[in-house]
Amino acid sequence: MDKYGLLGYPLKHSFSRQFFTEKFQNEGIDAQYINFEIPQIGLLADILTQEPELKGLNVTIPYKEQVIPFLDEISPEAKAIGAVNVIRITHPNGKPHLKGFNSDIIGFQESLKPLLKPHHRKALILGTGGASKAVKVGLEQLGIETCYVSRTAGPDRITYSQLNEQTMQEYLLVVNCSPCGMFPHTDECPNIPYGLLTPRHLLYDLVYNPLETQFMKQGQQQGATVKNGLEMLHLQAVAGWNFWNNNE
Repeated sequence: MDKYGLLGYPLKHSFSRQFFTEKFQNEGIDAQYINFEIPQIGLLADILTQEPELKGLNVTIPYKEQVIPFLDEISPEAKAIGAVNVIRITHPNGKPHLKGFNSDIIGFQESLKPLLKPHHRKALILGTGGASKAVKVGLEQLGIETCYVSRTAGPDRITYSQLNEQTMQEYLLVVNCSPCGMFPHTDECPNIPYGLLTPRHLLYDLVYNPLETQFMKQGQQQGATVKNGLEMLHLQAVAGWNFWNNNE
């Protein structure tokens, strides 16, 4: 039986395990999905030894960057982002060969593209964590100029207090890559000037729990188009399956 799994710590709730377990059952695939909750990334070697049937792994916090030195190969997108969330495991010479990919970028792009209009030429990216890097590369591949927004100033970013009327008129796409508003803090939202939003704005929230965040609600009140990150999650899971099965 083929095996797949998730690397992370801690793994309180796992979308991946539920998604793939249901996929295997529904499609009659003889495979198993296991959560590998390891306190340090060095234990990956033990997993590979103990689970020779392992064909692929998903990678989540805090190992998306830490796992890279343990890989034999990395895709161009994952290299550009500096993070890996899918690993394909093959045994070309009887030894495990690990190739890293990033499916965040595919899930995000495919979920966003149907909503884009010609005037969405510039995007504000709220937050500078791991997911924001994939979003930045994904937007730039679509020809959209980006600007990070952070609580602290830096050479490649502006702060929330610098978001004025001119900026909000110029940047008509706003992507929330921060955990702000995620359950259980559902009454919170990123500190942007919502009163300056218009029906020309598109607000995309990577948060999917709750399905309608305060960020989205505030945007809707101004007539903006809004979307959460649930479809992105499903699309990146499908992309991960394709990577595992040599479909790049």
